Amino acid sequence: MDTPQVPGADRAPLTFDVIIAGCGPTGAMLAAELRLHDVQVLVLEQETGPTSFVRIVGLHIRSLELMAMRGLLDRILPHGRQRPAAGFFAAIAKPAPKGLDSAYAYLLGIPQPVIEQLLEAHAIELGAQVRRGCAVTGFEQDDEGVTVELAGGERLRSRYLVGCDGARSTVRKLLGVGFPGEPARTETLMGEMAVGVPPEEIAAKVAEVRRQRFWLRPSGAGNYSVVVPAAGVSDRSAPPTLEDFKHQLRAVAGTDFGVHSPRWLSRFGDATRLAERYRVGRVLLAGDAAHIHPPTGGQGLNLGVQDAFNLGWKLAAQVRGWAPATLLDTYQAERHPVAADVLDNTRAQMELSSAEPGPQAVRRLLTELMDFDEVNRYLIEKITAIDIRYDLGEGPDLLGRRLPDVDVQQGRLYGLLHRGRGLLLDRTERLTVGGWSDRVDHLADPTAALDVPCVLLRPDGHVAWIGDDQQDLDGHLARWFGSPTG
Repeated sequence: MDTPQVPGADRAPLTFDVIIAGCGPTGAMLAAELRLHDVQVLVLEQETGPTSFVRIVGLHIRSLELMAMRGLLDRILPHGRQRPAAGFFAAIAKPAPKGLDSAYAYLLGIPQPVIEQLLEAHAIELGAQVRRGCAVTGFEQDDEGVTVELAGGERLRSRYLVGCDGARSTVRKLLGVGFPGEPARTETLMGEMAVGVPPEEIAAKVAEVRRQRFWLRPSGAGNYSVVVPAAGVSDRSAPPTLEDFKHQLRAVAGTDFGVHSPRWLSRFGDATRLAERYRVGRVLLAGDAAHIHPPTGGQGLNLGVQDAFNLGWKLAAQVRGWAPATLLDTYQAERHPVAADVLDNTRAQMELSSAEPGPQAVRRLLTELMDFDEVNRYLIEKITAIDIRYDLGEGPDLLGRRLPDVDVQQGRLYGLLHRGRGLLLDRTERLTVGGWSDRVDHLADPTAALDVPCVLLRPDGHVAWIGDDQQDLDGHLARWFGSPTG
């Protein structure tokens, strides 16, 4: 594959270790993860200010766990509203399964501008540089780094470039990476606005219509979140108008509810696409730049943030010089299948939202099946990403899975992961991390709430090894954390 060129680009000295295009949640979280390892990071954001519309997004269980691992959850919680971890799959109303294996078994609804600002502030506090009003227009990569060209002609140099610049990613397009999938077949209008009728009338009409992709829900300050199917698929670059909402509300519900004074208006489609590759040389993709899908189940922001957690420590290891030869390749190997699975479950959910008799019959059958705890639990764990098991080879079922926030002598496990390092949790009290102590912490704790002797945790909280043999441990330390020092 030909690498995109910047005509006349020279190989100026490397100014940054990593340049990130895009300062949404994925880009900001990736910047913070890199800064935990003293990587010099510049984030370029083409927008001059934060997101202006106040759409509510949801942090699912796994994302809440990751925030707890980095000490961010206490900062985030006061800005959100907790609700049960239930009713996510195709909006089928079933109670949350009992005993979900997490200390954070709930959904946190939080305004999108708030979570974006909190994550950006976190990255800046750790030392990341953020430049707004800067759009990437070209780049050239060579054996030593990437030369990035901005609108206006400025050129910057870094070791790596990561495109976190959204569904219409300039980085992905310039890189020439294919983005196969399906274009949008349906479209939905979403916005926040005031209404002109009493709440009781709204509730009665919504209950009467009982149609997928249609609701009006209070969003605070007298406003309502309004979702209604669009008349067809249009150019998403053009925002909908209030008249569009009124027309569709009348078509679906027989009334426009007197909507007025919109705070924001948007539209989304069910386009579903997955990048063929997440990495070409020194350029990588993450978040919506790598995958897009309908928002059903509320997985999009979570999928991108989880990409950042997987990539951050691996890219930092590459920059710092201790990464094993294949470590950076495991980013695509692990995250590409996860995204493919999310795309499939959103495809299924969108089929179940169709008003056609066939999909509605399947929906009724699935609604009955979800009365079985095993089915309901399976779907909730899938949506909330706590079922993910990376393929790390043969071993116990826990291998490759995330470890919940178990009790340890110092309190809770995740409190030991704030620095983004690996961790050996050792119940035998006779193992050591030896020459990897500059990258891996060691907690000897016979009281730890584990069913196995010892586990080696990667910085993203996934179990890389289980056992009690020092020689076997050393081999896995080398596999994930490179050669020992000293």
